[in-house]
Amino acid sequence: MAEIIKFGESAEGYNVPVLNEREVRAAAGILFLATFTSLFYILFRDNFAPIKYVVTIFFIDFLIRVFINPKFSPSLIIARLIVRNQTPEYVGAAPKKFAWTIGLVLSGIMFYFFVIINAYSPVTGIICLVCLLFLFFESAFGICLGCLFYPLFFRKKAHYCPGGICDVKEKHDIQKTSAAQLLVISAFIVIIFLTFHLMNGRFNEKPYAMSGTDTAEQTR
Repeated sequence: MAEIIKFGESAEGYNVPVLNEREVRAAAGILFLATFTSLFYILFRDNFAPIKYVVTIFFIDFLIRVFINPKFSPSLIIARLIVRNQTPEYVGAAPKKFAWTIGLVLSGIMFYFFVIINAYSPVTGIICLVCLLFLFFESAFGICLGCLFYPLFFRKKAHYCPGGICDVKEKHDIQKTSAAQLLVISAFIVIIFLTFHLMNGRFNEKPYAMSGTDTAEQTR
């Protein structure tokens, strides 16, 4: 039973339970895509059925992660199959458990509103956006936002954080941003703003299909 109900796995060379960050990021991407897609059904079709399914899956998945074992989480199993040919990137399990507990609470609130009492409010909208933000940062940048709060609640140092962010270290040259690069970003923003402003009318024109009949009609 101890091998079934536990959080994190043992790995050679690590003195604390760990998780595979590649699996975690892949699972976050799966959940982000499902949640993001379900929101489109609400925005464009006023259909709340998909978000109810997603919230239920989300809630059950995080219940398994936090209270049983991440190894049996459906999203993490699918993620493991997807990234099985990649070299594992081990990270400490404790901060992830704290972050996933936050996810469990948020998904529990959503489950209560959407499924139990069948209602929505600005609170559910805000929670959806927060969940999307957490999932996006995890999957796209490898930044666990929930993990950042771990030291605030537990007065002990986190070990093996994703990307080594728990360890104070000097940046490599390839990580540093020069003044020239910042200038490029500033110029890029100005160019994009001017392009949108000057080409607004053109951008709002409906494009025509490049078939023979439609092209002929457009040239008349």
